[in-house]
This record gives sequence, structure tokens and C-alpha cells, in this order.
Amino acid sequence: MIVPNVLNPQQLLTIQDGLANAPFRDGRATAGAAAEQVKRNEQARGDDPGVIDLARKVRLALEAHPIFRTLVRPARWSSLMFSRYGPGQQYGLHADNASMYDVDGWPLRTDLSFTIFLSDPETYEGGALLLRDLAGDREFRPAAGSAVLYPTGQLHRVTPVTRGVRLACVGWVQSTIRRADQRELLFDLERVRQGQDGEEAALLLDKTIGNLLRMWCED
Repeated sequence: MIVPNVLNPQQLLTIQDGLANAPFRDGRATAGAAAEQVKRNEQARGDDPGVIDLARKVRLALEAHPIFRTLVRPARWSSLMFSRYGPGQQYGLHADNASMYDVDGWPLRTDLSFTIFLSDPETYEGGALLLRDLAGDREFRPAAGSAVLYPTGQLHRVTPVTRGVRLACVGWVQSTIRRADQRELLFDLERVRQGQDGEEAALLLDKTIGNLLRMWCED
């Protein structure tokens, strides 16, 4: 799912300016054992005070965004990472780790992953976030400031950048609601409560009732 405008223009400019002066290193330093073999990018140093402050700003923006907050219902967060891809760099097909550590160093169950695009798509070529599921492959190159949310266990990759520079922020969340289908039910009900138009509200309620019946009915 694409969540537009998780960063407003001023917030986006602040992050871009901060990253222009941030120290970067080989992205493989933070990859898991399998992902390390296919990861070819650079990553801002997470121990740099300036980078820590940028990550804090992004997290606050996400926590304040009504769609992100309602859809994800975050309980705990990983550290946020800033990645940079130049020409020839990519991140091969992989799945993220099922558990990581939160910002305080405690084990974290990774329910949802997100990528916030920080570069205008007209300034680079390639660099799409590709998600693979049973329906096939889908590629995403949304506007700068937009986030793509996906289940952490989903196979995905970043296609090779062929021109320009692609900046992004990635992170992982443990939700207060473990199951994706239950999060979806709550999200649909929240949309109805917030005043969807009559026809749209009726469709969402029909969908929710059907999903609850499938969840609760016995043979």
C-alpha cells in the first residue's frame, strides 16, 4: 500500500539537506546473512548524531500521520535506516528478518516493513521497489515523501539504478495487532467511523461483515 505525503515538503527538504552532509558506509554492514549477498547500496551511519536526529524526525512524522497510524497501529519500532543508491547499485530479491531489535535494544517482531521515498522519481531512473507475491511482481516508484507499506515476510528487491541517486528511509514495526487480516478489519471500520460516503461506507461494512463471518463461522 502506498501512503502519500508522510513527509510534507518542508520535512522532506530537511531530511534531504541533512543526508547531503551525512556519513555513509557500505550497506552490507547491516544486512542479514542471506541479504548481505545481494545488497549493493550505501547506508547512513546510524551512530551519527545528525542521522539519529533525522530518524527521529521521520518517526515523529509517521506517528502523526493518520493513515499510517490507523493502518499500522505501531507498538514498537526498529531503528530507521537511510539508504542511498547510485548508478549500478541495487538490492537483490530477499525477505527481511522476522525479528530485529527495537530502538532500546529489545527483541522486536517485525510485522510490517516500510520504505519512504526521499528522491523525486524524475531525478533518477530504475530504483523501483519490487514486491513479489502469488499475483506476480509489482513495482513502486512513488513521489518523494510517500511510503510503501508491505508485510515483512514478503519477497522484495530494489531494481538497479541506472541514472541519478535514489534516497530512501526504511524501517520495521511491531504492531499492537499481530494479524494482518485483523488490522485490515480495524482499518476499514475506522474509515467508516471517519465519515466515508454512504456507498463507500456500505461496501466497507459489507466487506467487514463477510470477513468476520469467515473468521468466526464454524462448519
